[in-house]
Amino acid sequence: MACFMPFTNRNLDIFMCVLRPTVAIVDDLLHTLKHFSFFTERLGCIHSSIFNSLHGNMLSALTNLQNMAVLLNHNFMVTYGGVAKDGSLAAKFSTGDTICFSSNHLLPDTKLNEQDFGYACFSIFQSYFPTMDGVVAGVCLKCASQPMVANFYVWKNLQSCYSFLLNNDHREMLENCFQDAAVFVKYDVYKVVYVSADNISTFQYYPPHKLLENHVSNVVEDLE
Repeated sequence: MACFMPFTNRNLDIFMCVLRPTVAIVDDLLHTLKHFSFFTERLGCIHSSIFNSLHGNMLSALTNLQNMAVLLNHNFMVTYGGVAKDGSLAAKFSTGDTICFSSNHLLPDTKLNEQDFGYACFSIFQSYFPTMDGVVAGVCLKCASQPMVANFYVWKNLQSCYSFLLNNDHREMLENCFQDAAVFVKYDVYKVVYVSADNISTFQYYPPHKLLENHVSNVVEDLE
């Protein structure tokens, strides 16, 4: 089964949060996030997914097991455009796929306003997308709370993604387009480790309070 990110924003909010693991066994965190994803469906969430960064911190050096993760960032995003090589109206991705985010931040004290910045980023995205070998689909997302535009890409494989990032200087193109603005560009590559359409019948069900009890007991055992 697959998860979908639409190309249009029709009364649909996209919520994203970034977590930094603080546990040595990340599988426990992923398992808990899958249960969290399951519960959000009762609150009207249509699709949900979990990505694991391929450029994460050295997990073997982590010793503090008091918390499972630290929330680094969270935002509501608005979709305002996208393209798929197969003509679909949404970016489709499944467990095991490679996806990439490129985020473009408009730094303070710049002459360019946020609206013009967003449309300019989308224009660059439209001109760049046809030349990207190995990409399946791409979506432009605008942050609702700060001057930031994120491009979301689904790739055929990890090699195609890295080939594009290493052989193309997207940052230089942005700087040339925004000569009167200071723009910060950041990339990250992820592997899709779960989508809400996956079969969850194999999960061992725990109510929220049981998840907390299990986590506390594991910490106590590790400290003994």
